[in-house]
Amino acid sequence: MKEKVKDLTSGSPGKLILLLAVPLMLGNIFQQFYTMVDTMVVGQVVGVKALAALGAVDWIVWMILGIASGMTQGFSILVSQYYGAQKWDGLKKAVARSYILTAILSVTVLAVSQAGAAPLLRLLNTPSDIMGMALLYLRVALCGVPCIAAYNCLASMLRAMGNSKSPLVAMIIAALINIFLDLLFVAGFGWGVGGAAAATVIGQTFSAVYCYLVIKKISYLQVKKEDFQGEPGMDATLLKMGTPVSLQNIIIAIGGFALQFAVNGYGSLVVAGFTATNKMYGILELAAISYGYAITAYVGQNLGAGEIGRIKRGVKSGAVMAVATSLCMSVIMLIAGRFILSLFISGEPEQAKIALDVAFGYLVVLSVCLWILYLLYVFRSAIQGLGNTLLPMLSGVAELVVRVVVVFTLPLFMGKEGIYLAEIGAWLSAVLLLIPGYIWNIKKYK
Repeated sequence: MKEKVKDLTSGSPGKLILLLAVPLMLGNIFQQFYTMVDTMVVGQVVGVKALAALGAVDWIVWMILGIASGMTQGFSILVSQYYGAQKWDGLKKAVARSYILTAILSVTVLAVSQAGAAPLLRLLNTPSDIMGMALLYLRVALCGVPCIAAYNCLASMLRAMGNSKSPLVAMIIAALINIFLDLLFVAGFGWGVGGAAAATVIGQTFSAVYCYLVIKKISYLQVKKEDFQGEPGMDATLLKMGTPVSLQNIIIAIGGFALQFAVNGYGSLVVAGFTATNKMYGILELAAISYGYAITAYVGQNLGAGEIGRIKRGVKSGAVMAVATSLCMSVIMLIAGRFILSLFISGEPEQAKIALDVAFGYLVVLSVCLWILYLLYVFRSAIQGLGNTLLPMLSGVAELVVRVVVVFTLPLFMGKEGIYLAEIGAWLSAVLLLIPGYIWNIKKYK
């Protein structure tokens, strides 16, 4: 049987990264597509306030899921390094202990997040007219934390082995199920935002099941009872790599909370406009995320194999491809963005126009500066692949500081338009830290 893995330590670096990134991009497209369908169905069927309710919980959901995805992404760095070094026993033990740590993490996060859902929404100054819907969506969505953590863990193991096609298939399955259930639960049964959240959870559960079935057929990932015992220091090593990535996501999310707090102060129509653009943000960002995952796996495998020259060539090729991709995305959004955003927004014509104007103004700013975000992902992921997850976490701190400063100062002079620049300032601060950091890290290797 042919193993569904890919050796990234030989062949053209740019081609390997692109071949690994493209299925990830397609998978992210499907993931963003069903997220957008959630938003479109809720916005068109339930109304503009329901759309605002989804936006009010965006950063909370992002942070909670970011804890799980960050931790499992960190775990996969060690797996990719073992694979590149062909240390099969260590690889299986790392995989087995990753499963245990992910299970413990997911149960803990589920309990804490459910307890803190309502207080956090109040802390973020959520408008009273959407509080009930926002809390309902959040509680239902959080019930899926264990399933989403399982998917992230299994998919990250596959990516570490050079397999990005199976996570793509998993996302296609999740997207199709989610879209069908969105129409059934929201438009058919009239379950509103709760139905949209339930559809997402069910779709992601099936994606986790699919990845598990694929892993069962890969001999390198077949773990036995003794592998779960691990070896001394294994858990500490995994947590050392995973914890800073999770903390990085938490830190970034705190900056997002500040942004959401400021947006909430302008009322539900402005919240709705930001919500529509934030869903488009997922489309803008998806290729950057894909390049990031591909570069982490590529750097990790080549570091394990001692191929430092290949790492340098691969990161350079990845940066060029990422910037080129971002420019294409920017042009598309500037041309078609207003029409796409209009698909999310319904209601009274005057209200819809206010929300749409806010949404497009924000989208234009993000699109013009998108290349900064793509460089951020390339160099952050390269540093993580080298086993340094502390510096990327510090870049998250830089993002937090700049995002908060911009959110609470520029609107005093520019109104709500000042909030648009918070993301740009955050991206730029991280890039100015990460590029010199990558150069310093790679110079340590001869």
